[in-house]
Amino acid sequence: MPRILGVDIPKEKKVKIALRYIYGIGPSNALEVLKNTGVDPEKKASQLSDEEISKIASFIQSNYKVEGELRREITQNIRRLMDIGCYRGIRHKKHLPVRGQRTRCNARTRKGPRPRVGGIKKKS
Repeated sequence: MPRILGVDIPKEKKVKIALRYIYGIGPSNALEVLKNTGVDPEKKASQLSDEEISKIASFIQSNYKVEGELRREITQNIRRLMDIGCYRGIRHKKHLPVRGQRTRCNARTRKGPRPRVGGIKKKS
């Protein structure tokens, strides 16, 4: 498996798909990286030479925030919202949907499983 910026990308997939395994690189960014480095997007990741891998890695490192740096920035942004006590920060603290979704009947992903009511028997 080729390794780019500490991430093993799958060797059996095309490079334009395999680059998406790097956190922070999506479909359009992957194509832009390949266009600027001159690598064929239809090539399999196993067919990449060491020179092409290093080109891709250096381009991504110089132009994008990816992996740990991006995750750290996102968590800092959320922590800042919680510290200043804005509406979005309060929603993050309470583990409720942040972007205006309703919570009356849905939001199970964010709220977690429903609390069980009844069904608890005393041990005799």
